[in-house]
Amino acid sequence: MIDNLPPLREVIATHDLRAKKQLGQNFLLDLNLTHKIARQAGDLTGCDVLEVGPGPGGLTRGLLACGARHVLAIEKDPRALPALEQIAEAYPGRLTVITGDALQIDPLAYLTPPIRVAANLPYNVGTELLIRWLTPRDWPPFWQSLTLMFQREVAERIVARPGSKAYGRLALLAQWRADAQIVMSLPPEAFVPAPKVHSAVVHLTALPQPRFPADAAILSQITGAGFNQRRKMLRASLKGLHPEIEALLDSVGIPPTARAEEIELERFCALARALQAARQG
Repeated sequence: MIDNLPPLREVIATHDLRAKKQLGQNFLLDLNLTHKIARQAGDLTGCDVLEVGPGPGGLTRGLLACGARHVLAIEKDPRALPALEQIAEAYPGRLTVITGDALQIDPLAYLTPPIRVAANLPYNVGTELLIRWLTPRDWPPFWQSLTLMFQREVAERIVARPGSKAYGRLALLAQWRADAQIVMSLPPEAFVPAPKVHSAVVHLTALPQPRFPADAAILSQITGAGFNQRRKMLRASLKGLHPEIEALLDSVGIPPTARAEEIELERFCALARALQAARQG
């Protein structure tokens, strides 16, 4: 036990919190595991934490037990509110619960820096939320770190290296502005109901500035065109970006016959700078 609250199975039974597939819910009921995930977020003392999709509150309890100054929990399912209110009473003044869609709510209205994000994200919105957190208008972002549960396949895409099957836009987006690593793996039977896939926790630490200079919009254009047609050579997939794309590829050391999955982040950033200069010139 990490606190004096009831076990999660009892909480779910009391409040009839059966997971809903349409909400992407899979609950972790082992408080030892949720506490371990909370510890992966680092030292939470003096930090506010944003949690999306707390459900019955297993990770919420872990974050509070690990010393989080304040947790903002955004939950779409109103059935979970009584269970979360019980946690709020056990940790007076340290938990704020908002009912609603995390894609529609501005968490900064409720949080004070330094801020970390920790969540067992609902499967149906997890990737979209990650992309939003990685692509704010200004950098560095509002968060110091992200500690997030995903399907194992998505986690592997975030940390993938060039040449691997999982390497693509998500890896470039994450690794351009953050250090990313998989810190935990979880089997399907750790969840209720058990999903058909394995899960993994990814920890991302925001860099003070992007790893290599590049215009975010142009980098997005290049990687979008390259990976949307990943089996094509870059001279073909990128030809719509500039009439002299082959010369630009050559100028930054990228063979025009290469495919996007073969090119490392630094070269993509160099191409973004070259393309920006060519358009301005």
